[in-house]
Amino acid sequence: MKTAFVFSGQGAQYVGMGKELFQQEKIVQDTFTEASDVVGYDMAKLCFTENEQLNETAYTQPAILTVSVAFYRLLEEKGYHPDVVAGLSLGEYSALVASGAILFPQAVELVAKRGKYMTEAAPTGTGKMVAVMNTDRTLIETICKEASSFGIVSPANYNTPQQIVIGGEVLAVDKAVELLTDAGVKRMIPLNVSGPFHTALLKPASEKLAAELTTIAFSEMKIPVISNTTAEVMKQVEIKQLLEKQVMSAVRFAESIETMKEMGVDTIIEVGPGKTLTGFVKKIDKSLQIARVEDEKTLHEAFTLLDGR
Repeated sequence: MKTAFVFSGQGAQYVGMGKELFQQEKIVQDTFTEASDVVGYDMAKLCFTENEQLNETAYTQPAILTVSVAFYRLLEEKGYHPDVVAGLSLGEYSALVASGAILFPQAVELVAKRGKYMTEAAPTGTGKMVAVMNTDRTLIETICKEASSFGIVSPANYNTPQQIVIGGEVLAVDKAVELLTDAGVKRMIPLNVSGPFHTALLKPASEKLAAELTTIAFSEMKIPVISNTTAEVMKQVEIKQLLEKQVMSAVRFAESIETMKEMGVDTIIEVGPGKTLTGFVKKIDKSLQIARVEDEKTLHEAFTLLDGR
C-alpha cells in the first residue's frame, strides 16, 4: 500500500506555527532563512510573534508554504517519502515543491503574488462563505444556480461528503442560504474568511496569476500530484492552466482522497500547521491511517505510523 502527504491550506495559520521544530532542526531554520531572503522580511518573526500581518492573505500564503515545506524537508531528511501528494488550495503549491515541479524560492515568490492578487480581486467584505453541513451535493449545486440571479454564488470547497462550502457575493450567498433553509437544511456555518475564494469573483486574480505563470518553467514532477480542480493526477502540460483555474474553481478535496484510495493509498500524513485536513480525512474514510506533522509530538507520531507499515 502507499502513503500520501497532504499539505495545509490558508486558514491553518496561527502565531507560533513551526516554532518548536524550528528551534530543534537546522533544515527547518534553513527553509525559513531561504524564504526570508525571497520575500524581504523575517519569516520566523512573522510566524512566531503576535502581529496582524499573519492573517493577511499576501503574508499568510508564503508563511504557510514555508512551514509546510520546512516540515516536508524534515521528513525527507529522516528518510520518509510519499508516493503521492496533494494540498488544499494554497497547499497545492507545497505539493508541487515536494514533487520537484517548482523550486521552493520560486514558489514563495509566486504565492506571495497570488495572495496579493486574491486580496485585490476580493477585498475583505466583498463576499462571504458558508459551510453547508449534511446536505446532498446536487441540492446545493441546484440552489446555487437558482440564487445566481442575485449575483455570484457557487460551491467553493467540497471538503467532505458532509461539508460543502459555498461562496460568492453577499446578496447571492444569503439568498442561497435562505433557499437551503426552505429546503430543510438544518446546519449552515458562516466562515470567518478574508474573501470568497474559489469562486468567479476571483477571475481578476486568476488572470494576473496566469501572466505570472508564463515566466515559470516547471520541471518534470517526480511524485504524482492530485489536482484540486480535477481531483485527478496532474499532467505536466496542465500545471499552469490548472493553477490559473484553481484560484476561481471549487476545491475537490473529498474526491481527491477517493482518487488516492484508487491509487492504493492507505496512509495519509498532513504536513503543515493545524489539523484541518486530518479532520476531513477522518470524515471521508475512517479506514485510512492518518497522522500529521506540526510539532515534535506529532512528528514522532507520524514516524511511529510510517515505521509500523
